Amino acid sequence: MGCKSNELSKLRCIHFQAAPVMKVVPSDKIKPTWWRETSVYQIYPASFKDSNDDGFGDLGGIISKVDYLKSLNVESVWLSPIYPSPLKDMGYDVSDYKQIDSRYGSLKDLDTLMKALHERDMKLVMDLVLNHTSDQHEWFKESRSSKKNPKRDWYVWKPAKYNEKGERSPPNNWSSYFDTSAWEWDEATQEYYLHLFAVEQPDLNWENPSLREAIHDILKFWLDRGVDGFRLDVINMISKDQEFPDAPITDSQYEYQLGYQYYANGPRIHEYLSGLGNILEKYNAFSVGEMPHVTDTKEVLRVVAADRKELTMIFQFDLVQLDSEPGKDNYAEGTWKLSDLKKSLKKWQSVLLSGGGWNASFIENHDQPRAVSRYLSDSPKYRSYSSKLMALFIIFQSGTPFVFQGQELGLASIPRDWPIDEYHDVETQNSWKLFMSNNPTKEEVEKKMNIINKRARDNGRTPMHWDSSPNSGFTKAGIKPWMRITDDYKEWNADIQINDPESPYTFWSKALKLRKELKGAVVYGSFELVSEDNPFIVAFVRESASYKLFVVLNFTENTVSYDCPFNLTSSEILLDNYHNFACINSSVLLNPYQAVLLKL
Repeated sequence: MGCKSNELSKLRCIHFQAAPVMKVVPSDKIKPTWWRETSVYQIYPASFKDSNDDGFGDLGGIISKVDYLKSLNVESVWLSPIYPSPLKDMGYDVSDYKQIDSRYGSLKDLDTLMKALHERDMKLVMDLVLNHTSDQHEWFKESRSSKKNPKRDWYVWKPAKYNEKGERSPPNNWSSYFDTSAWEWDEATQEYYLHLFAVEQPDLNWENPSLREAIHDILKFWLDRGVDGFRLDVINMISKDQEFPDAPITDSQYEYQLGYQYYANGPRIHEYLSGLGNILEKYNAFSVGEMPHVTDTKEVLRVVAADRKELTMIFQFDLVQLDSEPGKDNYAEGTWKLSDLKKSLKKWQSVLLSGGGWNASFIENHDQPRAVSRYLSDSPKYRSYSSKLMALFIIFQSGTPFVFQGQELGLASIPRDWPIDEYHDVETQNSWKLFMSNNPTKEEVEKKMNIINKRARDNGRTPMHWDSSPNSGFTKAGIKPWMRITDDYKEWNADIQINDPESPYTFWSKALKLRKELKGAVVYGSFELVSEDNPFIVAFVRESASYKLFVVLNFTENTVSYDCPFNLTSSEILLDNYHNFACINSSVLLNPYQAVLLKL
C-alpha cells in the first residue's frame, strides 16, 4: 500500500517547510534486554474491574481481563499499590509492604494473576513506595512511641523552632505537595516529623542503614515470589539535604514553599539507588523510577546509563507538565505550546539514546488528566483520531512505552459540570479547602474549578468502561462504585471497541504489535526529529540497518501541508488513523489530528 496522491494545490490548508534533521544514533551500551523490548500497561486497581460486587476494583477483576490485555499486545502489567493501606492517598500510604489489602484480595490472588500473566509470556510489575509510609505502619507507630525507640531514626524527626515570643514553628518553610507545611507536630514526643505529601505519609529516613536493609529485604521478598520488577514512587526524594535549609520564596501568597532543590536528587541519591540496583540486576528485573523535578540530563544519565546499574529507566515529567508553571503547585494556571513538547522530545530522546540510557515513554498515568482532553481534542468529532495519534506518539519513540488503563479506549477526563465533592483525591480536596479558606469571589471559584477540572489527578482514576450495561460493567448494576463513572461509557467502552476495526483499541493493538515486529528500528534504531520548527506537526524517523520508519502527527484541528525532507511516493503506509494519507513526492497533507506511520 503506497502513499496516495491528491490535488494538494486545490485544498485550502496551512503550509510549512520542513527543517533540517539530526540523527541520534544509539550508544553501543544499549544491548538487547527484555525490559527495553516490553510495553507496559498500568492498572489502577480500584478502578479497573470489581469481581466481588463491593464497588471497588480488585485482583479478581484484573485476572478476568488478562486476555483483554494480551489481545491489546501489551507485554507487562504494572499495578498501582495493592498493599494494606488506610487509603488516605489511595494506597500510596502503605501500612504493610509484604501483604495485600483485603479490599483487593490476597497473596494467593496475586500469585494467580502472576501465573496467568507468565503463562501468556507477560510480566508483572509492582508499585513500591519507598520515600514514605502510612502513619499506620508498625515502623512509624514504633518511631513515634518514644525518642529512645530503635526505629525513631527510621523517619525524619526534628525539633521545633521558637521565636523571641516563644512561639513554635516548623524546622523550615517547606510545603508539602498535599497541604501547607511539610512538618507535623507530634505532641507526645514534642518534635516534628517530615511528610512531603499527606500528613498521614511520614517520610522515611534513608540515612539510617537499618532502614535501608529493611527496604532491600522488601525488594527481595517480592522478587523471590516471582514479581518481574518495580515502579518506584518518587524515588529521587529519598535523599535529603541534611541541613534542611529554608526554601526560596517562589510563591509569596503562601507561607510555605516547595523545597525540592533540597530533596530531589539529594546528596546520597546514587548511593541509595546503587543499593537497589545491585539487587535488581541479580534478578534481571525491570525498574522505573518516578523522578519529578529532574531537568538535568546528565543527572538522569547517572541513574539510567547501562554501566551505572541503578535503575533501568525513569519517569521524567517534561511531557506531563507542559501546561504547568515551574515552582507552582499543580493547580496554578498555565498554557502549553507544541514547540515545548518537541523540545522535550528532542532533549530526552537525544541524550538518553546517545548516552546509553533508556526512556520511559508516557503521557498518561494515575496522576495525570487524560491526554485527549488535555493536549488534543475529546470532542465527538476528533476524540478517536486524537487517541490514535497519541498511540503513535508514545509507542514509536525510543524507550519503553507505557499505556494507562482506558488510554487505549480514548477515555476522556471528568466533565466540567461535576461538583467538587465528586473529586476524591487528597491533593485536590486539600487544595480546595486552602483556596476556600481565603473567601474567594464567585468568579475566583469558577476559575479554580476550571483549573481543577483540567488538572486533577482524579481525571485518570474514574472506573474503566467495559460495556454499555449499568455501571459500565465495572461493577454489578445497583452497586455504588467507589468513584463516579463518567457518563459517556455507553459510547466509549471496551465491548464496542474490541471488535471494531476502526476503534482506538484496535489501533493501539496494531501499533503495539508493530513495535514488536519492527523492534530493530523502534527499540534499537536511531531517532531523528524532523520538522522541528513546524508549529503544527510532530514528525520523526526511526531507522535500523534494514529499514526506515516515518511517524508524522498533526497536533491541531487544522488541515496542514508541509514538505518532507525525503520523497514519500513509494512509501508503505503501515498505520493511518484516517485511511486517506495524501502526498505528492515530498509534499504531505494531514487532516486534523491525523497520525500516520510509514515504512520508507
